[in-house]
Amino acid sequence: MGTQLMAANAATLQEELEWFRLLAAARMQQYFGETAVEDPAPPDLSKDTSVYAQIVQHYSMDGAERIILLLALIPHIRPQLLDIFYIKNATYDRGFTEFGGIKGQHHSGFLPTGETAAFLLATNNLQQRFALVTLFGPDHFFAKHQILKLIPASAEEPLLSGTLSLAPEYLSLFTQGVTHQPDYNIHFPAKRIETSLEWDDLVLEAHAMEEVAEMRTWIEHGQTLLHDWGMKRKIKPGYRSLFYGPPGTGKSLTASLLGKTFNLDVYRVDLSLIVSKFVGETEKNLAQVFDRAANQQWILFFDEADALFGKRTQTSSSHDRYANQEVAYLLQRIEDFPGMVILATNMKANIDDAFSRRFQSMIYFAVPGPEQRLRLWEQAFPTHLQLEEKLNLKDIAGKYEMAGGSIINVTRYSCLMALKRGDKTILLQDVQAGIRKEFSKEGKTMSN
Repeated sequence: MGTQLMAANAATLQEELEWFRLLAAARMQQYFGETAVEDPAPPDLSKDTSVYAQIVQHYSMDGAERIILLLALIPHIRPQLLDIFYIKNATYDRGFTEFGGIKGQHHSGFLPTGETAAFLLATNNLQQRFALVTLFGPDHFFAKHQILKLIPASAEEPLLSGTLSLAPEYLSLFTQGVTHQPDYNIHFPAKRIETSLEWDDLVLEAHAMEEVAEMRTWIEHGQTLLHDWGMKRKIKPGYRSLFYGPPGTGKSLTASLLGKTFNLDVYRVDLSLIVSKFVGETEKNLAQVFDRAANQQWILFFDEADALFGKRTQTSSSHDRYANQEVAYLLQRIEDFPGMVILATNMKANIDDAFSRRFQSMIYFAVPGPEQRLRLWEQAFPTHLQLEEKLNLKDIAGKYEMAGGSIINVTRYSCLMALKRGDKTILLQDVQAGIRKEFSKEGKTMSN
């Protein structure tokens, strides 16, 4: 399937690139007064089933929008097409200002700017140039749906001197035919998480499971509620939830299962890693995540939320005041986000009460009780292994208070010990040794 999608995109783009080549050549001839040449007609994509064509049709792109889209795409797929703009102005012994473009740090070719688009689509016509600017405005679908943008050179320089930048998601769609899935890097401080487990593997108290069921209902029916039932005028889009409770109680697993069930990517943002001591950097880091996620139907899972949402003292310094601005910024982005946002913390007491009204649900992930622990123990060991006769899981579950994550760690240790011995029996002494290791992490001692 992937090969077919790539082949379909390649065939369509081959025609689009030839159209662009003919248009660029015609514009040069017209501009320098060599001959009067009509602009070539764009390819007919009305019956084209490629991903590229479907996106063009979905947004009903006109010729100007398609040219801008191609300008942003060409450096990635056919950069030599832009070499035509390297003509030197003999009068000034330099390139032509009206062609725009810059040279990248590593890319040796011509990187188009808004000025390049203006030359191709407006040339010396000021009215057309003014109209072109609206294609880069916040209300155009290029910006609204994070397809492409002008990266401004600096605040003092003209708007159209900014470089055309195509979003990685759309570059992937136009070439591979599938959505790009970014991973953690300096420009995108979030990591995609997934699980091989199922809902039966999640052990929560009944009330918590009911709250999670409400989240599932929102994902499944939220759009109907907003649009078909007319609630969009009364409530904000999206769903916001706070998960709180000790480590290892299922917060990350719940988020991953929600994504798995509805085929949504889940991205975990560790706020403790991106909160910066430098003024403005935290907001910039968070904007990277929200801007990329805005139209992707992702679930955003903010771990260690108290790193930014912790209770604050009175603002006694400019640093404190800016920290509060960062919180206000994140809250606003969370409230405006159209998808699902989950904030997780180990201690609800660390979260300022003023934030509570912003969440549709606040779910406590408690340390499991004896019955729940027994279920976790029974599910933990591989089915092909046997337990030695004196290993009674009900006794273990009743005696030792542990979260699910710790039980899995004990299981891992016990299984490794069995492999080391070369047999398939789980021993009581290994389970006890594993429990002792887990308790020592928390500074607790294990009773006999």
